[in-house]
Amino acid sequence: MKDGVNGVALGVFLFFFLAVTVLGFLAARWRRAADEHTLDEWGLGGRSFGTWVTWFLLGGDLYTAYTFVAVPAAIYAAGAAGFFAVPYTILVYPLIFTFLPRLWSVSHRHGYVTTSDFVRGRFGSKGLSLAVAVTGILATMPYIALQLVGIQAVLDVMGVGGGDSTNWFVKDLPLLIAFGVLAAYTYSSGLRAPALIAFVKDALIYIVIAVAVIYIPIKLGGFDEIFKAASDKYTAAGAGGLVPAEAGQWTYATLALGSALALFMYPHSVTATLSGRSREVIRRNTTILPLYSLMLGLLALLGFMAIAAGVKVTNGQLAIPQLFENMFPDWFAGVAFAAIGIGALVPAAIMSIAAANLFTRNIYRDFINPAATPRQETRVSKLVSLLVKVGALVFVLTMDKTVAINFQLLGGIWILQTFPSLVGGLFTRWFHRWALLGGWAVGMLYGTIAAYGVASPTQKHFGGSSKEIPGIGEIGYIGLTAFVLNVAVAVVLTFALRALKAPEGVDETSPGDYTADAGDAGVETELPPATADASH
Repeated sequence: MKDGVNGVALGVFLFFFLAVTVLGFLAARWRRAADEHTLDEWGLGGRSFGTWVTWFLLGGDLYTAYTFVAVPAAIYAAGAAGFFAVPYTILVYPLIFTFLPRLWSVSHRHGYVTTSDFVRGRFGSKGLSLAVAVTGILATMPYIALQLVGIQAVLDVMGVGGGDSTNWFVKDLPLLIAFGVLAAYTYSSGLRAPALIAFVKDALIYIVIAVAVIYIPIKLGGFDEIFKAASDKYTAAGAGGLVPAEAGQWTYATLALGSALALFMYPHSVTATLSGRSREVIRRNTTILPLYSLMLGLLALLGFMAIAAGVKVTNGQLAIPQLFENMFPDWFAGVAFAAIGIGALVPAAIMSIAAANLFTRNIYRDFINPAATPRQETRVSKLVSLLVKVGALVFVLTMDKTVAINFQLLGGIWILQTFPSLVGGLFTRWFHRWALLGGWAVGMLYGTIAAYGVASPTQKHFGGSSKEIPGIGEIGYIGLTAFVLNVAVAVVLTFALRALKAPEGVDETSPGDYTADAGDAGVETELPPATADASH
């Protein structure tokens, strides 16, 4: 790490940061609606985005600053096992092609803003809807915190904020300023802000990665030298070389599969999806989003390059920012840092909006103020989006960064447990609402207890997301094991409850809703009032 502040890199970083800040505030005037005080407008951008805006928004949403920093950092620290992110993003797109268009159609027909809106409408169950909403909020909070960790990593490498001995306020002031700007334009512009900024973010990331995979190998003597240096390090450390060790292959496979199932259960993924203006926009996006997987594969190689470049850091999250500072001219290092910083702002904004929408529609409206007007909903959602970001900021400033990372891993385990209710509900209503709630509870309980028992060299509890799979004896992803238990319990309880003739909730959807497109007759603009039958 260079001594003092890297003035040139900081200047370039500030230029791009100011540019996207201006874009964020201008976004409030972009495609402004006649009535902007509705969740459809503030929280979903008026459901008006076309193919390319949706593509950039989803890409900005899914490929975050944490992705930019953590994927190559995992490879830098642990070897090829860190590549699990590449196959899981390949697996996810055929999967979402089957259900995202159905989710968009039924949500468009009934005015659903969140996944919990759909679950309540499909199964007539506020209890199940509440479980999905609370899970989504809990899983999203540490994810937002990690975006702030990404910004903090860049600031640390640029030398901004002083050392560990510096007064805490001075040290964290740059992060506080970045947070304040993010909160202000998200409050003002809603989903339109990250949608507009995503163009800049993705353009910067593609430029940085394209330059990095050409320029850095030339400076290091080619990919032969890079792979040799990485192989030597992993072999010496007993990490199995450039392929996962045999003992870790179950972990690798189950983590990739479980992560693929979980990715589009996150509220921010669904928020970006529902902002599309037609069913065809969603179908097209599921076919072109794999371009980001190509980028991710190239990004992962930066972990090998950091090893070959001799990068030495005590915190693995700093490996890639430090590689950029060591290898690039200062001005281009500033561009790379801006790509990471803006790559944090876009998903953090979408995540806070998604969490706020869940609270507003499925906690505030369902349980606190059922008569809330669209204007009241929008105001509550704006305020909650601020509170969510404040919570994430406090999390980052007061807790060790490894805690944030491990809680994000726990969030992945949790959010996967909403899969049976959401995806199952899109294709069948065979599952009983109480059975789905029981399966969710078992999956959440098992996943949390199992993760609590995992230790790491730096943490006694919640030290990882893999543990021995009961009955198999192999080490695998806890989230996938919990998911299997979840489904098994839901199936058994459904048979039992149907045999006992337990009351069903009212399904307010119809078969035609799942294939409806924009402009089809019968589209509703507001979620219908809850009925007495949908109160359990």
